[in-house]
Amino acid sequence: MNSHNYSYPLDLSWTTKEMETVIAMFRAVEDAYEVAIDRDKILDCYRAFKQVVPSKAEEKQLGREFEKNSGYVLYRVVKAAQESTDKRIKMVGQKND
Repeated sequence: MNSHNYSYPLDLSWTTKEMETVIAMFRAVEDAYEVAIDRDKILDCYRAFKQVVPSKAEEKQLGREFEKNSGYVLYRVVKAAQESTDKRIKMVGQKND
């Protein structure tokens, strides 16, 4: 479903499984902007992501790189999922172009 012309920010020292986990988080962010996604899926992806990227500084760096490449904001999606009681999250009109 996602056919984007940008790359995900990844650390080449991560294992394949860790890269898959981080990519799943970025795909969840894309889905939140493009089609809507279950709130619980975002939170599950974020919990797994934090196992790979426990440092807030590294999370912010990856989020900034992803935003620069895609226009999608990791922080906004996670915050929306954490604060919302809605079952699905859809980021409307908030893509940074």
